[in-house]
Amino acid sequence: MAEIVDVGQAMEQALALLEGGDVVAIPTETVYGLAGDATSGVGVARIFEAKGRPRFNPLIAHVADLAMATRIAVLDPLSTRLAEAFWPGPLTLVLPQRSENGIHPLATAGLDTIALRMPRGFGGELIARLGRPLAAPSANSSGRISATTAQAVAADLGEKIKLVVDGGATPVGLESTIVKVEDGTVRLLRPGGIAAEEIEAIAGAKLLRGAAGIEAPGMLASHYAPGASVRLNVRQIAGGEALLAFGATRAEGWQHAVAVRNLSETGDLREAATNLFAHMQALDRSGAAAIAVEPIPFDGLGEAINDRLSRAAAPRDKTG
Repeated sequence: MAEIVDVGQAMEQALALLEGGDVVAIPTETVYGLAGDATSGVGVARIFEAKGRPRFNPLIAHVADLAMATRIAVLDPLSTRLAEAFWPGPLTLVLPQRSENGIHPLATAGLDTIALRMPRGFGGELIARLGRPLAAPSANSSGRISATTAQAVAADLGEKIKLVVDGGATPVGLESTIVKVEDGTVRLLRPGGIAAEEIEAIAGAKLLRGAAGIEAPGMLASHYAPGASVRLNVRQIAGGEALLAFGATRAEGWQHAVAVRNLSETGDLREAATNLFAHMQALDRSGAAAIAVEPIPFDGLGEAINDRLSRAAAPRDKTG
């Protein structure tokens, strides 16, 4: 079973595992990540193995600073402006790879682009100490609910990994926003912890939507799924369902739900984002066959919350 070690005492142990080609679950500001050396084929393969992740689904490479990023990828002026505005933080940039950048091809699923992010806190310090980028998708079984606590990681992956670094509950609670700059425009590939409006304010233009195929992590139709089925935008609760509520007004029949968790009683979307995965996990443990979700606005971080919920509700991908 994985050892859970407090963030203040875990650095040397984490470094030793990474240097040996192993993986480590680490806290970031978004969700917990399952980190491995992005330049090591063994380390990257162990990420896929532990998660049961399809090999065609690329990974984000995490960097310690902008200098490390520019050694790996080509940053155009607009991408650089976005990085300077939001790094370290929950923004991932999809960029053209530099040749011979040392990143193992398994991490990029054979694409000529790479997804880069600079995390805050322990993750950034760990990368700086290692001196190499870390591939670090969410620390959960592929397609399942992302973990926002060390205990959730251990409950899911504890038999498959050796170390979980405990940094407490993650403050953002959603994965990073992923964008790609193309010919001076910015395309949103995955909504996340930074609202589209914030990025548009820096870019000076509206974000485009849509992508051709799998260009970045988190784009599978079925993802972030609990064991229970998920039903969205409910106005009435059915028998045997648990309720994921939002705001002050309840769906009809909510008193008969198997269990109830409210993302934010005041309708605060940032609070809702922070609570999303933990509340879904709690409702999944209730034994309900289905989780009914009340309507959530699409503005601001609501776009990312609805994205995760729609993927959780999609027909399950049997490939992992």
